[in-house]
Amino acid sequence: MPPLPTGLSTADAQDDFLRARRRQAVSRLARFLSRERGDIDVILPFDEVVAALGRVGERDLGLRAIPLDSILGTVDRRSGFDREFRPTTSRVRTRWERIAAAVRRGDPLPPISVYRIGEVHFVRDGHHRVSVARALGRHDIDAFVTEVVTRVGADRALRLSDLPAKDYERLFSERVPLPAAARARVRLTDPYDYARLAAGVEAYLRVACDRYRLIRAHQWSDEIVARLRG
Repeated sequence: MPPLPTGLSTADAQDDFLRARRRQAVSRLARFLSRERGDIDVILPFDEVVAALGRVGERDLGLRAIPLDSILGTVDRRSGFDREFRPTTSRVRTRWERIAAAVRRGDPLPPISVYRIGEVHFVRDGHHRVSVARALGRHDIDAFVTEVVTRVGADRALRLSDLPAKDYERLFSERVPLPAAARARVRLTDPYDYARLAAGVEAYLRVACDRYRLIRAHQWSDEIVARLRG
């Protein structure tokens, strides 16, 4: 939680920014020392995520209050924030502090605009407002939400390095259309297994279709039909 305000909104906003930058630097150092995955703090790029998951359509959900910890991505890769919307550069400082000062004064701010994919939100407009809200300990924020429907879903654990596997999963769903419940049970650890599984299913279906055509096109004895079906 941020410290108690001094009553000077500009000074408090400056402290807020420096504290957010320190948190980002400490997180990066801790990740390096613990040898965690290098993309754990990387903000998710909307276009790359959509390409991997497969865009089906979209719909307008209107104004919603959304959890701040569900906002993990951006339409703009040059946003200047990490996955938790901590500032990664001082070039965002002037605008960041201006918004933080407005929030501390109690000035109303317009809703942000986001895309929703599964459980994850991607900022279209309002990066600084999200960053300030998180830095000040808020839990949710008003947003105009557009839901993007994809062939493969996304949860809050999604990382940049997961996208190749998601891409293979999407290709599998396109080659082997299954009911949603059945598709949810297909979970493979090796992304290349999706391609091998799809090839196996397609080969089985080709053999089954060939057998069906043979049965339909010829007159067979019951014994031969039974062998073909077996």
